[in-house]
Amino acid sequence: MRALHVISDINATSGGPPVIASRLAAAQARLGHATGLFSYTPKAGGGSVLEGLRSTPGGEHVALHLVDPPADRLEFMLPRRGKALLRSIIGQYDFVHIHAIWEPVLATAASVARAAGVPYTVCLHGMLDPWCMSQGTLKKKVALALSVRRMLEGAAFLHLGNRDERELIKPLGLKVGNELIPNGVFIEEFANPPAPGSFRAKRPELGADPYILFLSRLHLKKGLDYLAEAFALVRAKRPDVRLVVAGADDGYKAEFQAAIARLNVADRVHLVGPLYGQDKLAAFVDAACFCLPSRQEGFSIAITESLAMGTPAVVTTGCHYPEVAEVGAGEVVDLDGRAVGEALLRVLAHPDRAAMGRKGQELIRTRFNWPAVAQLTVGLYQRACDAVGRVVVAGPAR
Repeated sequence: MRALHVISDINATSGGPPVIASRLAAAQARLGHATGLFSYTPKAGGGSVLEGLRSTPGGEHVALHLVDPPADRLEFMLPRRGKALLRSIIGQYDFVHIHAIWEPVLATAASVARAAGVPYTVCLHGMLDPWCMSQGTLKKKVALALSVRRMLEGAAFLHLGNRDERELIKPLGLKVGNELIPNGVFIEEFANPPAPGSFRAKRPELGADPYILFLSRLHLKKGLDYLAEAFALVRAKRPDVRLVVAGADDGYKAEFQAAIARLNVADRVHLVGPLYGQDKLAAFVDAACFCLPSRQEGFSIAITESLAMGTPAVVTTGCHYPEVAEVGAGEVVDLDGRAVGEALLRVLAHPDRAAMGRKGQELIRTRFNWPAVAQLTVGLYQRACDAVGRVVVAGPAR
């Protein structure tokens, strides 16, 4: 199988469509399939998934097809250079996997694939969730009418990230089937974690106090307002606990800082910026609990990583990750500051958090790992190709 993964922005280093697309492509390549990644060339000085792709298992086999980013708004809306590159490479691939929805170059990729008779899927990444649709509503309605609906309904199937998404997209009345494909991790990347205490050694201000870890971009969507309220409740009953907030500012840092100051908990909250690689894993190792009180997620890599590291988690229903509670690896609660705070207190007081952590690790090991996800997707690609009579060319053996 030869699969091309299409993204619009490679300037990302944690989570989101770029990371998920690159890791899935790498996992498929590791199984012996020929995979490629199409994107705009990363911006100078910006973080890029390319920096981590070569160290990702299988990543060295992923072919890169990069085009210069648009120079102006017109070129952004009518990505001619992207279209030309896509036309020149589309014949090298049997199937196209488009990641995300709203960038014009993604609809262009779908158009090129349709014209060439190459089946494709679109990974929604939660972007048709009602909460996401309520943001920038007019622009999204226009995009749906002009190109996005055609892109979606021309797909062989839609790639859903969680169980709830199937119901959440029903109001759009899309006339196309869908498949549930989770995200995952490479288990071997978690096999030799940093030694306990490594994160604390770099953050002496934490002392020996237990801490709750939030790790995601600092954006309203991630529920930082609820996190502030929840931690105030925790602080009142467990004054020994701290909160570590790790992530790049995406427009909400100042508001979060104002909230924790207003709630008189700023002295126990530590904003440490984004964490990558071993530093990120060390933060999970030393954390007493992970918390992501998001308004909406497609399939959170951060939650998946916390479970892979054996860190119990408290998440909200908007994360669409019911497995956390189902396997006993933490709690799933309503999007409410008090509910989140009370769940955190229960997890912090649990007599055997290590057992909770092991249950989360077992979930990831058996269900949410990239090799298994890659095998699932290749099977779906093959079925889509068979449905249209497209003869698949086998990728090189590895």
